[in-house]
Amino acid sequence: MSTTQHDRSRLSTARAIARLYPYAKPAMPRIYLGMVAALLAGVVALAIPLVLQHLVDGPLSSGVGDAIVPAVIIVLALGVLEAVMIALRRWFVLTPGTHIEARMRNGLYAKLQDLPVAFHDRWQSGQLLSRAVSDLNLIRRWISFGLVLLVVNIVTIVIGFGLLVYFNIWLGLLFLACSAPLWVYGYLFEKKYSVVARRAQDQQGDLATAVEESVHGIRVLKAFGRGKHSLLKFADQAELLRSTEIEKARAIAGIWFWLILVPDVAFALSLLGGVGLAAAGEITVGELLAFFAAATVLRFPVESIGFLLAMTFDTRSAADRFFEVMDEVNAITDPAHPVTIASPEGRLTFENVVFRYQDAPIDQPGTLDGIDLTLEPGETMALVGITGSGKTTLTALATRLYDVTSGRVLLDGVDIRQLTREELRRHIAMAFEDATLFSASVRDNVLLGRPELAGDDPTTRAEAGRVLTEALEIAQADFVHRLPDGVDTMVGEEGLSLSGGQRQRLALARAVAARPAVLVLDDPLSALDVDTEALVEAALRRVLATTTGLIVAHRPSTVQMADRVALLQEGRITDVGTHSELLKRNEHYRYVISSLEDEELAQIEREDRELKLAEEEGRRREAVDRESRVIERDGEVKR
Repeated sequence: MSTTQHDRSRLSTARAIARLYPYAKPAMPRIYLGMVAALLAGVVALAIPLVLQHLVDGPLSSGVGDAIVPAVIIVLALGVLEAVMIALRRWFVLTPGTHIEARMRNGLYAKLQDLPVAFHDRWQSGQLLSRAVSDLNLIRRWISFGLVLLVVNIVTIVIGFGLLVYFNIWLGLLFLACSAPLWVYGYLFEKKYSVVARRAQDQQGDLATAVEESVHGIRVLKAFGRGKHSLLKFADQAELLRSTEIEKARAIAGIWFWLILVPDVAFALSLLGGVGLAAAGEITVGELLAFFAAATVLRFPVESIGFLLAMTFDTRSAADRFFEVMDEVNAITDPAHPVTIASPEGRLTFENVVFRYQDAPIDQPGTLDGIDLTLEPGETMALVGITGSGKTTLTALATRLYDVTSGRVLLDGVDIRQLTREELRRHIAMAFEDATLFSASVRDNVLLGRPELAGDDPTTRAEAGRVLTEALEIAQADFVHRLPDGVDTMVGEEGLSLSGGQRQRLALARAVAARPAVLVLDDPLSALDVDTEALVEAALRRVLATTTGLIVAHRPSTVQMADRVALLQEGRITDVGTHSELLKRNEHYRYVISSLEDEELAQIEREDRELKLAEEEGRRREAVDRESRVIERDGEVKR
């Protein structure tokens, strides 16, 4: 447990929940009005026993019938008033709770967008999803319902006990003494239930992660026949959550046992004592009836304390989980006094850059260990190295997806940490090997980096169409025009309805459409066939003629696009030069290039095999079709 989490766990439940106040503050006036309405409903309910006392000890005992009807009307009016107050309570608190939930969810989403990639590397997406949905929903229900009833019922219980003492001090003190064990058990209940509730919520997050991973990885699970294995693993996690929920239920059942038993015992003892006092003439029949009527009114507030306490402790755990994310410190922030590059030229410099991941051993060198590299404006630089040499990490530093551990990354002589992240990512665009698309239209996905061209603004429609067409043409993504709705076709979740090559081409088009000063390409053509790749590279040369390009190369053809090549070896740039120069003087470079050529040849062979299989399948289908036509024709002749 981190220091922050440890400090958070030591907070009392009241202080932990009080941290929600800034989000709830705008809605609190209506919440307070809801409390007032609920409290008035409780006071009105407690007033009815007073009317009953005067009715029994007055008109009923004296036999004066004329006073009975007004008393009945008063009781009826109090009942109607109580119902109105309850309806008002619900009306006051219903809408504010949804506003609080929306405000917190928007704040959480904004925080998740602001936090660096390193945070998302550590956290499971299911844990974040459960916090954004189930935890905030629980907090909303507690503020709208649990908080109001908890406060009002406690006040009602205090007023009600005072009224019981007013009717008869001895019976009131007896009833109060019988209730004392409830407060002791409530304290013990908090200690036990809070731990179990937190564990259940964490396990719900783990379960959500398992579902998400299995849905996203459904192709892999089916391809390897591991669906049953995944189901068994999920069932084990579900069983673990079920066991925890049963433990929660047992804890709640325990407090419910006492909440039901204690009032019943109190009723029995009070009835025994009340009959004795009435027989001795120390209490009237009306006072005894009113006492038990008031005690009956208090029964729901007393019994409700059980589930309200459980709800409160669940909310405390939900609040802790919410603030675990909100309290995360973002080390990658905008400067207090940012610098602006009005007309970027595109000179990108890595100056003695060292980078170490947070979980890397201290006694080992960083992933990048003293990188010195400069890309001149309009130059295309290829990054080459074996797997694990740090190529992808180096490209991620250019847009501050991660911050350097030491050293500097400069854009046109300006440390990129002096720019706002929005401006930096406007000047430097990236296309990743693992292309991710969003559940939106092709148009929206490609123009993601050009928010000024989004929407249906007629003044920008022509420019948006031109940029879109040009980007799709460069990326050889003309297949989009054959989709059902063309560029307005909705892409499925993460673009999984498209092939890997199609997704990569759209991701490349998105990077090109951003019109950056520096274009960083992390092997964005790996899923393309050789012929399509050649077409994309030819089109890219036009873009890179006026744009600085940093390309992670896994194919010799990609290397040959570059003006210069940087050889990355064990986290260091060991050589820089043209492709031909490095082939002549660097043995490790020749080894890397030969490995890339082997991979390219293997891919060409795979593509040839797939093409031959497709051709054979086509010929087989043609033969079957011809045979079917002959059989059909012979049948018609015979008929």
